[in-house]
Amino acid sequence: MNPLFARFLRTVYRKEPISGFILILGITDALIGGFGGRGSLLSIGLLITLLGIVMRWRQGEKKDRAIAVKPVRYALPPSPPRQPLPVLTNNKSRK
Repeated sequence: MNPLFARFLRTVYRKEPISGFILILGITDALIGGFGGRGSLLSIGLLITLLGIVMRWRQGEKKDRAIAVKPVRYALPPSPPRQPLPVLTNNKSRK
């Protein structure tokens, strides 16, 4: 396998596995249909590829919206200076 082709497949699949799988499946069907002279397989492959592209576009859009809208949350509310902790004693009678 060509190293550039392997790198392309890796980058497509790692970003979004589901849409990447659909995209690779559609491209494979389109290539088989195009080289094999099967018009129906070529058209189905192109439709599946288009579906994968639309899915990837929509997922990227959702991520951008989620990052922009998410407000800053603080773990602890603002409070006055901490109260000192109680002194711990070692009770040897406790076992």
